[in-house]
Amino acid sequence: MKDTRTILIILFLLINLGAFLVMLVDKNRSRTGGTERISEGMLFFLATAFGSFGVYAGMFAFRHKTRKWYFIVGIPLLMAQNVAFLYVAYPLIVRGV
Repeated sequence: MKDTRTILIILFLLINLGAFLVMLVDKNRSRTGGTERISEGMLFFLATAFGSFGVYAGMFAFRHKTRKWYFIVGIPLLMAQNVAFLYVAYPLIVRGV
């Protein structure tokens, strides 16, 4: 049980760190012309796949996508969705159902 909790926490942290770094990469690409950007759809996918805290932190750390209303509204909603899913799924995962 404790191993499962540790694995889930590490996985959650790695996903959010990756999402944070993707925001950094996209911000750096936005500064230089002629480079292929990371799509907004991919950023939302990362947020949906439990990276919402990393995307949200990246938004404000790098001042990236903070003028887009759908990021300002959507990412916190995905944060709530991620927390709700983990709240419901965690007991099921630990019990092995």
